[in-house]
Amino acid sequence: MFHNIPEPMLERMAYLEKIDTRDRQDDTPFAERLRQIPPETGRFLALLATMAPPGRVLEVGTSGGYSGMWLALACRQRGDRLTTFDILPNKTRLAQETFDIAGVSQHIDLIQGDARQYLPGISEVAFCFLDAEKDVYAACYELLIPNLVPGGLLVADNVISHQQELAGFTQSVQADPRVDALVVPIGKGVLVCRKLGSSV
Repeated sequence: MFHNIPEPMLERMAYLEKIDTRDRQDDTPFAERLRQIPPETGRFLALLATMAPPGRVLEVGTSGGYSGMWLALACRQRGDRLTTFDILPNKTRLAQETFDIAGVSQHIDLIQGDARQYLPGISEVAFCFLDAEKDVYAACYELLIPNLVPGGLLVADNVISHQQELAGFTQSVQADPRVDALVVPIGKGVLVCRKLGSSV
């Protein structure tokens, strides 16, 4: 998977990485920044998604499509599609451009809208990456967990970089008897949750 990443995808990743670095250094308004994951988190997500059980692959918080490209690599391995949500029209347009340039549009369903309106109707979820506004994490988690298959994975980003803001969420997830959960110190810190179940 990592040994045969298409050149257009590598070039688009490098392009978005430059924009992300610039956004963090200049006066770009916070809401307009890409705020994307670092490359090592992308690789980690791709590995986890590849190893997840059969089922749907989701992403909440598309931004410019950087993490979506990594998840598309996993979906290509799995023979699946990624369904990704972003509420902002400008981010959705940028993400569509990213997926077209990277040549992965055939593996991705990009939806502009509030994921919380869609998640209740999506069953058999095998993997979900949660990287949206932090105040929606708890609601998204509660909508997703009932629809995760046994052994399914939910990964939430920024639990170390936004430790104070997400402390209550992280603690409640780690105490949730429906999952095994662990904070992994990669990138900005990810909370990895594995759904428990009788068939696991």
